[in-house]
Amino acid sequence: MTTINHCEELHRMMNYLKRLKFPFNTGDIPLNGIYILFQKGEKAHGADRIVRIGTHTGKDQLRSRLWQHFVNENKDRSIFRKNIGRALLNKDSNPFLKYWEMDLTTKEMREKNMKDLDMEKQKLIENKVTRYLQDNFSFVVLRIDDKSRRLELESKMISTVSSCKDCKASKDWLGNHSPKDKIKESGLWLVNELYKEPLDDKDMEFLKNMTKQETI
Repeated sequence: MTTINHCEELHRMMNYLKRLKFPFNTGDIPLNGIYILFQKGEKAHGADRIVRIGTHTGKDQLRSRLWQHFVNENKDRSIFRKNIGRALLNKDSNPFLKYWEMDLTTKEMREKNMKDLDMEKQKLIENKVTRYLQDNFSFVVLRIDDKSRRLELESKMISTVSSCKDCKASKDWLGNHSPKDKIKESGLWLVNELYKEPLDDKDMEFLKNMTKQETI
């Protein structure tokens, strides 16, 4: 089976799972697993197109990770939020983009950068990112407790979708305005794990079994 076939089958399986969107019930989300995101208006293989695949490294942190993306207005805790903000600002040729790039995670960086930062504008952009995420994205989740297997599958799933020539972003996709070339080229809200080792037949069989359990 080719990578394209695997990608088509992956889309079929993921589109069949229970779809979640904000406001979501945390009880519907396992403690550990992989999340697969879809975006309004994006289609591939006759289904909703996968636009991001992600997971977490800490134990029992999947719910927290999704909260950081959809709710917590701090782009330095979510590279996904940061990339959405980059695209929104770049689309509008907004000069605040250079300030959005500032990292305020550590005390040292805050002391270095906050003197130049208009926090009211920062809050407005964070709020705009939140609204965009909550209005335009939905997702499914796969429970995978084993960290090494989770990270392996995340990487392979990303590689499978990014390598598929049939998974094209629409002309209206916000990611086309990203200043990050890898996002524009891949059609994914990702810059890591692109074009690496894809899913193989054994991985696909594993995912089929997983999704059967999820839909029982």
